[in-house]
Amino acid sequence: MNATAGRDAVPSDVRWLGHASTLIADRGTVVLTDPVLTDRVAHLRRRRGPTPSGPHVRNPDAVLLSHLHADHTHLPSLRLLDPSIPIVTPWGAIDGLPALRRFDDRLVPLRTGDEIRIGSITVRAVPARHDGRRWRRGPELAPAIGFVVEGDRRTYFAGDTDLYPGLADHVGPVDIALLPVGGWGPTLGNGHLDPSRAAVVARLVAAGVAVPVHYGTLWPVGLDAVRPRLFFGPGAEFVHHAQRSGIDAVELSPGGALGAPHE
Repeated sequence: MNATAGRDAVPSDVRWLGHASTLIADRGTVVLTDPVLTDRVAHLRRRRGPTPSGPHVRNPDAVLLSHLHADHTHLPSLRLLDPSIPIVTPWGAIDGLPALRRFDDRLVPLRTGDEIRIGSITVRAVPARHDGRRWRRGPELAPAIGFVVEGDRRTYFAGDTDLYPGLADHVGPVDIALLPVGGWGPTLGNGHLDPSRAAVVARLVAAGVAVPVHYGTLWPVGLDAVRPRLFFGPGAEFVHHAQRSGIDAVELSPGGALGAPHE
């Protein structure tokens, strides 16, 4: 796919930066999802792919945060961004993570079904089945969400989710689906898609092309040799399941892009 004409140096429609961080460019507007722009998140280290850099990584038109977990709402990475950039969050994000108050004048909270216009595109919040709490205890004050980005194409960024009733109705047919297919450790807990269930989602939303994300980037310190298949394998497994279901799927390396050369 070729990038839509507009802003200078927009490289392609979708670039995967690693984990759940992606750049989505459409009609010359660029949004950055769940940015992790450092080599470490607490006990997790970046084990594959370069530290994200290049056009629009630190100055997109907006940031989209799917939920409050530290590998999705990464405060050190948010502090690296241009201080004028709006940050779209789930409704109640400040209550769930008071540290976000430092960005208060830039936060745009959305409930599921809400839409916001960003430049020449529309961003709509959709439900996700995932624990939206920052920490494991206490109430869920900011439920996890996903996003549908619509311009010349409709791109679904799922954040973290599992299958849930009505997913297809909430998301609708899309041209591009960015789907989580793994995690960051030797087990995969509730509220996550594995490669086979992610392929089901790709089929439900009638994805024109599906790209696996949220795997093969971050791994706990000291666990290099523990179940390496769960680190390296989910992308290729997803592509296999998706293609068997009749869905075109592309596995990217961190830093790779649709419509541009990648590893």
